[in-house]
Amino acid sequence: MMAGTKSGIKSGIIFGLILSLGLTLSGGMQVKAADDKKADKKATNEKTVTLRISNWEEYLDEGDWDEEDTIDLESGDIIGENSMVEDFEDWYYETYGIHVKVEYSTYGTNEDLYNMLTLGDTYDLICPSEYMIMKLMKEGRLEPLSDHFFDTSDPENYYINGVSPYIKSVYDNSKVDGESWSKYAAGYMWGLTGIVYNPEEVTREEASSWKILDDPKYKSQITIKDNVRDSYFAALGALKSDLLTSDAFKNDPNYHDNLEKEMNDASPETIAEVQEYLQDVKKNAFSFESDSGKADMITGKVVANLQWSGDGVYTLDQADEDDFPLEFAVPEEATNIYFDGWVMLKSGVHDDAAKQQAAEAFINFTSRPDNVIRNMNYVGYTSVIAGGNDPRIFEYADWCYGAEDDETDVTPYDLSYFFSGEGTEGEYVIHAPTDQVERQLFAQYPDQDAISRSSIMLNFDDTQNQEINQMWISVRCYDVRDIPIWVWVLAGTGVLLLVGLMIRKKVRQRGNL
Repeated sequence: MMAGTKSGIKSGIIFGLILSLGLTLSGGMQVKAADDKKADKKATNEKTVTLRISNWEEYLDEGDWDEEDTIDLESGDIIGENSMVEDFEDWYYETYGIHVKVEYSTYGTNEDLYNMLTLGDTYDLICPSEYMIMKLMKEGRLEPLSDHFFDTSDPENYYINGVSPYIKSVYDNSKVDGESWSKYAAGYMWGLTGIVYNPEEVTREEASSWKILDDPKYKSQITIKDNVRDSYFAALGALKSDLLTSDAFKNDPNYHDNLEKEMNDASPETIAEVQEYLQDVKKNAFSFESDSGKADMITGKVVANLQWSGDGVYTLDQADEDDFPLEFAVPEEATNIYFDGWVMLKSGVHDDAAKQQAAEAFINFTSRPDNVIRNMNYVGYTSVIAGGNDPRIFEYADWCYGAEDDETDVTPYDLSYFFSGEGTEGEYVIHAPTDQVERQLFAQYPDQDAISRSSIMLNFDDTQNQEINQMWISVRCYDVRDIPIWVWVLAGTGVLLLVGLMIRKKVRQRGNL
C-alpha cells in the first residue's frame, strides 16, 4: 500500500508538472504569437517615404568597385560597394528610423528636364544647372530649403558644414527677384567651360581663345556643343574678343558686372550676329556634339573640343591611358562658370514634411565627405563641397594630383580660395608635377586667374528664349547660304515661268471677253 501510494503520488507530481509545462508552453506560444502579431502590425503600419529624384545621366556613384579601385587616403580608405541610392536608403533608416524608397531617374539636358516637368512628370528633388534653377525660381516652382537645413549645430547637416566658402558666396550673392539661390538651391557639382586640345597640333595660345572654333586652319578638326546655351556663350566670346581682352575693359572697376552683361547679351542685333557666326562654325567644325567629342579627342579624330571641365578631366584621363597627352585651356575672353544644384519642387514636396526631410537628407548624404569623393571619382566633375573640418576632400585632391616624393619638377598650386576662402592664401597648397598645372588639376580645380574671368549664364526671358531658340533651329537645321547657286537659278527660272503663264492666262481671258 505504501509503495502504491508513493507511486501514485509520484505519478500525480509528474502529471502535474507535465500539465504545468504544457500550460506554460501554451501560454508562451500565445504570448509569442501575440508579439509576432504586434510586430507584423507594426511593420504593416510603419510608414515608407517615397522620394522621387531625377538627375543627370551618370551623375551619381553606382558602386560595385573592385578592390584595386580603393582610394587609400591618410584618413582612411574609401570604396563604393553599393550604389549611392542603396546606401542612402540604409543610412536614412539607421539615422532617422524611417524607411525611404528612392525612385531614381535621369535626363540628358536641362531642356529635357524642363520638358518632362511641363508634360506633367512629378519629382521631389532634381539637379538642374544654374540658368534652369533661375528659370524655376522665376516661375515659382521651387520649395525653399528649411531653416534646419542651415543649422550648423546638426552634425548630419553635411552640406552647410562642408560647402566651399567660395561656392557659398556665389550662391548667396546670386539672386532672382531679390532672393538668393541659397534659399532654394544646394550646390552639387561645378566647373568652367574651356577647350580640350592636342598640344602636338594646337598651341596653348590658340586654344585660349573662342575664335579657334571658326579658325579655317582647323577645318573639320574641332567639335562644339550641340546645345544652344553653351554654343551661344562661346559665340559671344569670339565675337566680342577684342572688347573682352582690352585693358580698358579688364581694368574697369565694374569688370565683373560688365562681363556678365556682355556674356548674356540677347539683343536682336547680337542674336543675328551669333547666328551668322555659328553658321560659319558649323561649316568649319567636324561636328556639333553632346558626348562624342570626348571619344573624338581620345582617338585623335579632332584636335580641339569645346568641353565642360568635368568631361575634360575624363577625356584627359582616358587619353593618358593610351599615352596620348591632352591639355585643357580656358579662353582669355571669358568662361562660363557652371553649377548643378539640388532643388525641391513644390509639386512634389509641398506640405509634405516627411518628403522634405528625406529630400534634404539626400542632399546632406551626398555632401558627406566620403560620398563626395565617391561621386567625384565616378563622375569626374568637381564637388562644391570642400569638407569643412574634414580633411578628406583635400587629401583626395592631393592623392590625385600631388607629386611623388622623389619628383623634382614640381609647382605649388594654391587651392585656398576654394577650401578656406578669400584671404587665406597658402593654407591649401598642392605640390603638383609641373605638367599637371595645365592638365587635369587645372580642369578639376581652376586657378584664381581663370575664375576671375568667369561669368554665369543668366536665365533669358520668354521673348529672348524664343528668339534664341529660333536662331538655333536656323543654325542646326537650315542655312540659306548652303543652297547652291544652280538651285537659286532654277528656282528663279521657275518663278519667272509661273508668272509668265499667269499673265498669258489673264490675256486670253480678256480676249475671250
